[in-house]
Amino acid sequence: MTDMPGISPVMILAAGLLIFLGALAHRLSERIGVPALLLFLGIGMLAGSDGIGGISFDDPDAANSVGVFALAFILFSGGLDTDWRSVRPVLGRAILLATAGVIVTALLVGFFCRFVLGMPLFDGLLLGAIISSTDAAAVFAIMKSRRVRLKGNLKPLLELESGSNDPMAVFLTITVLGFATGSAASWTSSAVSLVVNMTLGIITGVASGFLASAAFNRLRLASEGLYPVLSLSVVLITYGLCNTLGGNGFLAVYACGIVMGNRDFLHKRGLARFHDGVGWLMQIMLFVVLGLLVYPSRIPGVAGTALLVALFLMVAARPAAVFISLIGSDFTIREKALVAWTGLRGAVPVVLATFPYLAGYGHSDILFDAVFFVVVLSALLQGRTLMPVAKLLGVDAPLSDRPRYPIEFERTTGMNGDTIEIDIPSDSAMVGRPVSGMGLPEDVLILLIRRGGEFIVPKGRTLLQPYDTLLLLAGKDALHEAGEIILRSANRPDEPPTEVSQQDG
Repeated sequence: MTDMPGISPVMILAAGLLIFLGALAHRLSERIGVPALLLFLGIGMLAGSDGIGGISFDDPDAANSVGVFALAFILFSGGLDTDWRSVRPVLGRAILLATAGVIVTALLVGFFCRFVLGMPLFDGLLLGAIISSTDAAAVFAIMKSRRVRLKGNLKPLLELESGSNDPMAVFLTITVLGFATGSAASWTSSAVSLVVNMTLGIITGVASGFLASAAFNRLRLASEGLYPVLSLSVVLITYGLCNTLGGNGFLAVYACGIVMGNRDFLHKRGLARFHDGVGWLMQIMLFVVLGLLVYPSRIPGVAGTALLVALFLMVAARPAAVFISLIGSDFTIREKALVAWTGLRGAVPVVLATFPYLAGYGHSDILFDAVFFVVVLSALLQGRTLMPVAKLLGVDAPLSDRPRYPIEFERTTGMNGDTIEIDIPSDSAMVGRPVSGMGLPEDVLILLIRRGGEFIVPKGRTLLQPYDTLLLLAGKDALHEAGEIILRSANRPDEPPTEVSQQDG
């Protein structure tokens, strides 16, 4: 059997090994508290021309294409996981951080490079624009590995900011690059283009999210395996259509993900897990490819300048942007300080660093190496010290461990029910009652009872205890009624009825 033209078995083997090592690297990152992106980049560097792998890869155009493709799926996956109810209270502040905060960061870094480091003005502004966006996904991966979370609205603020500030960084990079190469028209036209770009991105993404979720409820595909394929097409169509119309495709896929993640449609849970896996695959692929593009032997030449830029970014530019954007907010000084310190840089700056290559900019190599150094130092320093800083500021809290249920429910065609978890309060009228005496609606089924770290299969005579968690299956109206019954206090006179339900052990 002959090999496929242009693709050797060694290339396929190498790709498989790189993805395999990338998946293992995430587990290692949890143990040592370092963002996985650094390990993914390290794998790519080791496999590159300066590493032990000796793979020669010097194609910024290909790396840029991979980066754009991967970021679209990464942002969509992040949108699916975003709970609109938690981010809505901080929507205004998050948008301000993602727009004005990015601009302030880019300008401060640019002026620092020009007037302190003596770099050409456009080099400084371009570097500032490229490294102006954050990657909070790395922050939450570290918190999860350390079993710690943030108090109050800090997590939704950082979550929404990180998912929505990339489009502004992309726009600033393209705009500054246009002026540097003489292809831009004027600052006024650029400002108008920004408004149109963002507006079309939001409109396209929201419309796509509503249409896609409605389509999943109406379409009856021959195989369930086709629904993930359909969801892949949603991402590609949303991004491609938005860009064709002149909007921001990254913002569109993120908005589409948020809309779909907060609507009810068939196969939603399975698709969320599928895109979580796709998101990880894209991150591994993206960072390994970018690592291949890096030449470690060139890094020492920019280390001194990049070190000063990184330190200024972390201790001056990012804090200034945060405190300006959060003026008049309910966030305390300690919370603002933590937001300022969580400005980790990730995939987007490294992808944006390939744009000058594509535009034929004269100092592309220097800018790329400097950006790479800043990203690595930011992830190392801020990533390693994030939780000590959170504890020092007193804005951390223990992360409750909720065991995963041994059964899962997926709403499919012909099934109108859903599942819900309800915790029994200590003062609930249900405490001490048997399951058969709860008085729940007849079509409510108690699938499991979680008690501590154990799962109990309910029987009619099973007695309920305080803080038990019930996994219920029923229609929406019945679930709402069941929730009112279970949460009703025993001290209230209007206790639920005591008749025996139809389910019995």
